[in-house]
Amino acid sequence: MTVPQTQKAIIFETSGGELKYTDIPVPTPKANELLINIKYSGVCHTDLHAWKGDWPLDTKLPLVGGHEGAGVVVGMGASVKGWKLGDYAGVKWLNGSCMSCEYCETGYEANCAQADLSGYTHDGSFQQYATADAIQAARIPPGTDLSEISPILCAGITVYKALKTADLVAGQWVAVSGAGGGLGTLAIQYAVAMGYRVVGIDGGDDKAKLVRSLGAEAFVDFTKEKDVTAAIQKVTNGGPHGVINVSVSEAAINSSCDFVRPTGTIVLVGLPAGAVIKSSVFTQVVKSYSIKGSYVGNRADTAEAIDFFVRDKVKSPIKIVGLSQLASVYELMEKGQILGRYVVDTSK
Repeated sequence: MTVPQTQKAIIFETSGGELKYTDIPVPTPKANELLINIKYSGVCHTDLHAWKGDWPLDTKLPLVGGHEGAGVVVGMGASVKGWKLGDYAGVKWLNGSCMSCEYCETGYEANCAQADLSGYTHDGSFQQYATADAIQAARIPPGTDLSEISPILCAGITVYKALKTADLVAGQWVAVSGAGGGLGTLAIQYAVAMGYRVVGIDGGDDKAKLVRSLGAEAFVDFTKEKDVTAAIQKVTNGGPHGVINVSVSEAAINSSCDFVRPTGTIVLVGLPAGAVIKSSVFTQVVKSYSIKGSYVGNRADTAEAIDFFVRDKVKSPIKIVGLSQLASVYELMEKGQILGRYVVDTSK
C-alpha cells in the first residue's frame, strides 16, 4: 500500500490554543506498532479536556487529539505479529502499556504507570494516519461500517465496562445520568442488551425522545422536575440499583448519592474538571451503597463491546462532519448541545 509522506491533521501547540487544520508528516510506526489509515474518528468530551489542558495530567505538546479512530492497517513495525495489511483496526484511548506490571497482568492495563494515551500523550486519531501498539489496537471485523463503529472504540467500551462494574442482575434498574450524550446513548443500549431496565436522566424534549427511542423505559428531565430525586425513585420503585454517571455536571454526580437504591452502586465515569463527589458517611453506611470509579475497558472488554455492535445490539447515533470542522464540534460540546456522537471524516 502506498503511504504518503504528509497528511491532513488537526494539531494544537498550546493548551487551548489554535486548532490548526494543516499538513504534518505521516508518522513512522515503531517496531511494536501499526500504522493505521484513519477513515473516521469519533469526538469525545475527553478530547475537549485534552485541548483545554484542564486535567491534572499533562498532555504532550504539540498534540494531535482523538482516540476513537477506525481505519485500515497500511504499515507495521518489524516485531508485529497477528496483523496483516488491509485489516480493519481501531485506535483507542489506551494506545499502549508495559504489559508486565501487576495491573497489566490482571487486566487493568489502563492503570499501568506507563500507559500511553491516544490523543493525550500519544498523537491520536484527528489525522489521516496514526500509530497504535499492535497489542492494544482494537480488532474490527472486515466489512464493518467504520464511521458507525468509531464511537464504540471509546464511548462504547467505556460504558460497557461501567455497566460491568455496576455488577447488576438482569431485570434491575440502572439510571444513566447524561443519557442524551454520546456516552449516555450507548450506555442505554448496552444496558438494555444486558437485560437491565433503564431510566435516563437529562434535560430537554429532544433528548427525552432520543433516550426513549433507544430503549429506556423512563426519562427524568432535570430541567422540569422540582424534585429530581423523588421522580427517579418513583419510576424505579425505590431508586435504581445502579447509576452510571456519564454527565459532566458535578451537581448531577452528587445527586446520585441521594436517589440510588439502598445497597446500590454508583459508578463514576464522566470527568468534569475539578469535580468532587460528596457522600454523607452516615447515609452511605445506613444505605450501604457503593461508589466505584470505572476507567476504560481492557482488551477483553473491547472485544465484547465490539461484538455487541457487530450483532446489531447497539448503534451510536452519529453525525458526520469533516475533520476541518472539529472546532465547531467543540463549541457545541461546551454548550451542551450534542445529541449522540459527532464523527469526523478525515478526508474532509
